[in-house]
Amino acid sequence: MKFLVIAQDLRVSGTSEGIVSRSFIAKLRIAYPDSIIDVVYLAKGEIDDKLDLIPANNLIRYSISYKIPFFIKWLNKVYWRLFYVSLNERFIQNKYRIYIKKIAYEKYDHIFIRSSGLEYEIILGAKDLPILNNAIINFHDPYPVFWNTGSNNKLSVIELFRLKEMLKVVEQAKACISPAKLLSNDMEHLYGTNKKFYVLPHQYSESVFDFSDIIKKEKENEKISISHHGAIQFARNVDILIDAYIELTENNSLFKNNTELSLRLRGFENKRLRSKYSEYINIIILDTIDFCNSSREQENESDILIILENCCLNSNILGGKAPFIASLNKPLLSLSPERSEMRMLLTDNQFIANCNDKEEIRRKLENLIIDRLNSKEPVYPFGDYFGDNNFKKMLDKVLFENI
Repeated sequence: MKFLVIAQDLRVSGTSEGIVSRSFIAKLRIAYPDSIIDVVYLAKGEIDDKLDLIPANNLIRYSISYKIPFFIKWLNKVYWRLFYVSLNERFIQNKYRIYIKKIAYEKYDHIFIRSSGLEYEIILGAKDLPILNNAIINFHDPYPVFWNTGSNNKLSVIELFRLKEMLKVVEQAKACISPAKLLSNDMEHLYGTNKKFYVLPHQYSESVFDFSDIIKKEKENEKISISHHGAIQFARNVDILIDAYIELTENNSLFKNNTELSLRLRGFENKRLRSKYSEYINIIILDTIDFCNSSREQENESDILIILENCCLNSNILGGKAPFIASLNKPLLSLSPERSEMRMLLTDNQFIANCNDKEEIRRKLENLIIDRLNSKEPVYPFGDYFGDNNFKKMLDKVLFENI
């Protein structure tokens, strides 16, 4: 078989999408080792992406400039208010369209288009092109952003027009996929078509990352390290985690003397959190580091891993870090709302707590710490959900059920 993957983000660090898109290609190679896999990478700017690690037969990279001419910006100030269409967005989408239009797509059996970020420029850029009728498009997040739970976007007329444009894309595409069961279900209802949104979960493959320059550090102490690495956005609540940990350690000297909470956070919250919790020596708040260093740190130093889901009424996405965390075979605690993708995937209730219930978080942390003090044996919170066999099974459903 011949596969074509058109990707917007294959970066080795900085975004979850780059990590999971690289890993998707690696897992595609494992699933079909004798197939032809070509990649067209429409990258934002010039970045060293270590593309030689990606197991593609042919990989072509084009750089997309996001610089918008002044006259378009000026005209757009009036245009979008009159016609509810952003000329700025259309200008960027057309840049992707120029490259997509040139692709000789007819020679491929299966085509994947993988977008990145919140704007879906690469997928919208394919609208009305013949390639889209043969393409499987990936929704990693809800679109438009208003439907992303935790978003501050208002429901505006321009958001409804964005929905209308994406509906045309969905109807023209061969198939649609998302990494989460809840997201696929919600997108089917949102777009109101008979087109099924298949589920193909995020993947992680160590083979597409270069760890050769990473110095392996031994753990500096014997304390049980509870850690979270990631961004604080879309209503993720880190304060309740810290407050639950403080209650746990202040009331029990065993936990105070034998544990630490280490947070590597991306966002604007670090300064506030350092100030708020400065008196607690067991709480370590650090800036984020690149993915390879972060992954090795979690592998070598973390004992219990924390997942922060969107803490609104529901969280219908699968975080990009989930398959990586699954690969570590360590206990975790997911702070999740009642309607949550994590609640559907985790095999044991001990690994999940209500993100608004401080007492439950404290209690679950206590149990996980006690278990970890007694045993360092591997655990498998996700079972084999992110395994190679399950990926191929779900991939084949996407590829062949729609024929």
